[in-house]
Order: sequence, then C-alpha cells, then structure tokens
Amino acid sequence: MQNNDNPADPFKKALAEATKVIANDPELSVTFSVDPPGASNDSIRLPQVSRRMSRQEVLLARGTADALALRHKYHDENTFNRYVPKGQMARDIYEAMETARCEAVGARTMPGTHSNIDAKIENEALRQGFGDISEASQAPLATAAGYLVRHLATGRDLPPDAANVMELWREFIEAQTDGSLDKLDDSLGDQAQFAKFARQIIRDLGYGDQLGDDPDFEDDNPEDPAKADEDQVDQPDSTGDDDSEEEQDDANPEQSQDKQQDAASAQVSMDDMADSEMGEEAEMPDGEAPLEPPTPQPVSDADPQYLVYKTEYDEEIRAEDLAEPQELERLRAYLDQQLEPLKGAVSRLANKLQRRLQAKQNRSWEFDLEEGTLDAGRLARVIANPTTPLSFKVEKDTEFRDTCVTLLLDNSGSMRGRPISIAAISADVLARTLERCSVKVEILGFTTRAWKGGQSREEWLAEGRPQTPGRLNDLRHIIYKSADAPWRRARPNLGLMMKEGLLKENIDGEALEWAHRRMNARPEARKILMVISDGAPVDDSTLSVNSSNYLEKHLRDVIAMVEKRRQVELLAIGIGHDVTRYYERAVTITDVEQLAGAMTEQLAALFDTDARARARAMGQKRTG
Repeated sequence: MQNNDNPADPFKKALAEATKVIANDPELSVTFSVDPPGASNDSIRLPQVSRRMSRQEVLLARGTADALALRHKYHDENTFNRYVPKGQMARDIYEAMETARCEAVGARTMPGTHSNIDAKIENEALRQGFGDISEASQAPLATAAGYLVRHLATGRDLPPDAANVMELWREFIEAQTDGSLDKLDDSLGDQAQFAKFARQIIRDLGYGDQLGDDPDFEDDNPEDPAKADEDQVDQPDSTGDDDSEEEQDDANPEQSQDKQQDAASAQVSMDDMADSEMGEEAEMPDGEAPLEPPTPQPVSDADPQYLVYKTEYDEEIRAEDLAEPQELERLRAYLDQQLEPLKGAVSRLANKLQRRLQAKQNRSWEFDLEEGTLDAGRLARVIANPTTPLSFKVEKDTEFRDTCVTLLLDNSGSMRGRPISIAAISADVLARTLERCSVKVEILGFTTRAWKGGQSREEWLAEGRPQTPGRLNDLRHIIYKSADAPWRRARPNLGLMMKEGLLKENIDGEALEWAHRRMNARPEARKILMVISDGAPVDDSTLSVNSSNYLEKHLRDVIAMVEKRRQVELLAIGIGHDVTRYYERAVTITDVEQLAGAMTEQLAALFDTDARARARAMGQKRTG
C-alpha cells in the first residue's frame, strides 16, 4: 500500500473530482492555493487545506468549491459583460445578484450544496465582521442585495452574521423595488432575463444613472456606424440611403437632432480630410510617395509585444491628490489606532536595522601611513622624534552611502484589511529609519482605477470588441512618498491605504516597470527595489479577452529585464503567496505579522559587507 505523506491529499483529490462533476466540465483544472480563491475560463483556485484538516478548513474548501463550480456551470461571461453596468456601485450589485443566482439555481438541482455554501458565506461574513454592524450605512448594500436574492430564491435562512447585513437593508430594498422582487423566480433560470431583472432592481434602488446604455436598445438599432460611413464614402451621390435616414428620423424625433448634428460633423470632417489630401497631392513632388506615420513606441521595454488598449486613462498621482488633507489625517489616525499593538514590535525591528546600518556608517581609519591626517595617538612619538614615519591616518570610505530604496506596495483588493495596514505601517517605520541613516526612500503603490475594466474597456466595447486588445483596465500608480520628500511631510499620505474603495486590481508587470524607470532616473549610485505583494497579477477585464497568462508573462519578462540589466537590486516579499517562482531574490511569509521583520532582515542583508552572510539571507526562500 502506498504511503501518503500528506493526510489532506485524498480529501483534496476527492473534492477536485466532485468540483469537476458539479461544474459539468471534466477538463476543469482545480488547484489549492494560499492565494485568494477564484476562477477563470478553465481553472478554479480553492483555499489551501493544511495537514491538520480542521473542520473550518474543510467546510470552507467545500463551500468555495461548490460556489465556484456552480458559477462555472450556470454563468456565461459574454451575457454577463453584455449587461454589466458602468458605475461601480451598480456593478457591485449586479455581480452580487448574479453570484446569488448561480448558487440558487444550482442548489435547486443539487440540494447538498446548500449547507456547503452556507459555510462559505458564514466564514466570509465572520471575517468581515458583519455580525458587529448595527447600522445600514456600515453594511455593503451590494452584499445585502445578493444575500436577499439568495434567501428569496432558496427559502433558506442565512448564517446569522450574513442575515444581520441583509436585514439592515431589507426594508429599504423591498420598499424601493415595490414588489419587483416577487418576479425573481420568473427569470432565475435564464441569465439574460435575470440580467435585465437585476438592472431594473438597480434602477429602483436609485443607481439608474450608473447603468449605461441599454444593450437591448442597441440591438433594436443594429445599423453599424462604421459600415454606414463606408457606404457613404463608396456612394457619395446616392440619395436612397438619405431618404431612408430622413424617414427614420421622422419616426424617431427624439434622435433626429442628434443625428443631424453627427452627420454635419462627419461631413465637415470628411470635407476637411478631402481638402487636406488634395493639398498634399498638389504639393508633393513627382516620384515621391507619401511618408508613412512613425511606428508607435512599444508600451513595455521588457516585451514589445505587450499591448495596452488605451493609455490616456492611466493615472500616476500623488497620494495627497486623492484625498483632502483632513481626510488623510483621519485615515492616518485610524491606521495608527489599528496597529497600536504592533508598533512596538516594528519599532524594535527598525531600531535593530538602524543599529546595523549605523555600525557600518561609523568612521573607520587606516593607520600608520606616510601621509594623511596626523594621528593624535602618535603625538608623543612625533614630539620625541619629528622624523618618525607612519604617524598619519586616512578615513576609509563606507560602502553604502549614496543609496536609494524604493518600496513598491501591492494595493489590490486582496490586501484589504490587516495585510495593507501592516504593509503601510512597516513602510512608514522603515522610511523613517532609513532616513536617519541618510538613505533615500521612495514609497509607491499600484492598483487600478476600476474593477473589471474602466474607461478603456468601455471604449473597447463601443468600438466593437476588437480581438486581443491587450490590457483593458486603467492603471492607478500612487506616489505615497517621493525619494526627496522628508518623512514627516509624507507621513499622513500612508493613511490613504485605509481609504474605502481605493484597493482594486493589480497589474504587477507595468507597476514594476514604472518603479524601475523612476529609480533609473535617480542620481544615487546604488538602487534597491523591494516589492511587497500577496498574489499574481489579476485583472478580470484583461484576462477574459486575452490569454490566461497574459499579465503573468509580462511580469516575468519585466523581472527578467530588471535582473539582467542589474541597474537596480530587486527583491520581493510575498504575503501568503510564493513569489519565489517569479523573483530570483525573494522570501515568502505565511503570516502577515511577519512582514515587518522580513522587510527589515532583507534590507539589512543587502547592506551586509559579509558576502556569505548576505547570500545566506538573500537565499532564504521562506519565513515562518
């Protein structure tokens, strides 16, 4: 009989097979990871199950597996994207309702999933503190709407903490929808019908302005504007189309004026273009071909094939421009309050780092030289015999002066809660410590401006969804502290990480390339870049229309470029996520409480003059 080293392996294998059966997809890839659970087109990622196989771990894994498998089976991404609202709150409600629909439909055919998914919901509600909320304003409306849909569709009571959130909003939701929820069963089995139903609920709740254009209205008017323009160019003298368009305008007086204005603008634009082309033709010497437009510069130095659909919506912004000074002070006070018990331990680690750095900064001398500064300890000998040689000394150069350190913090939604709080306070204390040792420090953060695509994705949809568009979300790169700014001035900025709604998705490759460019522009002789992240690059809008490893490949290419050029010393710390598969110098921590110690040790190791000690520290792959 084969010996099984990990007692959890049989359970994980059985759960993976059950997940494939529920999802009705035998080719589905099911993995277990410390990364946040999630799913893509052909894979599902479940919470890790340890050797102990505690009851909570098992229930959470089973509930997550059932929920993701049911979504895989009953959810169509194209239909979802067709009706998805543009505004953030409307999109959150729409997403929560669709998740509840998939779980409710699946539970009707597979009743055994009920209790498993209840365990998952209970775990999430407990982790987010829903049981301690006493006012509706403190509870997320989108989550409450999803809970209510699931409760009405299944007739089952929710776990107590989740029920608390639902009940706080239930009266408001039912009053605003005015009986619309009674029609829930009519659309539950049809995703397109349910999407329309969800959009109506969102409108009833007062977020109709965030819905965007009605996709069904676009279907009723299927004329392709691009094709119409081509027909107009090919048949400039045709009058049949014009007559038809006039008749249509008469039938739709609301659109008539807008269409006339658009047509006039298009005609003026075409006339100008024709005049311009004629002018160029007239002026061009015989035998010369028109110049071709210059080839656009690649977005990424690491991978010229990496595409970005739109860059004009990307944002590089200072932290103080994302919130008012009063709000930054309030958020900073909240951060300090949350981490009061931890500050002592972090400060002790910072003092340890400072002592190690300052020990290397102490003045050291070479003695018994023929020239230099007169050695006071040799004065008696010099007075006794002024011709005595070797009475001078010269100060040695220290190795790590003229250094800049950049801390690049993952500001994705999965960092929400204690991880981002500890990352913020650790960066704060390290910046203060290194500043005392005359080491310049820059603190940067990276996230996106929207969930699941921003204005770039909206333009992509409006332009007919071209194939392989590349990155579709809008970047937000945040400068919390520039290298030349004193710590006391940047201190309130780190409180911004506590701002609700700031943390969204993470596109690590472009953030790393951005930080690398900033460092290369610095005058310091030595540059150190430390990345703190808790997962692989994730942006649903990009990964849904490109290859599944599109962002991960770009991250690997950027890391390879940085490590090959050796202009910047690169290291990374993964929080519950194995970053050693990306970075040559990396350490993974399993407990976020270890972050400050890991940052301190890694930085101290870089300044260590003993090559073997430095290699030991930097070769460390895991802490805890």
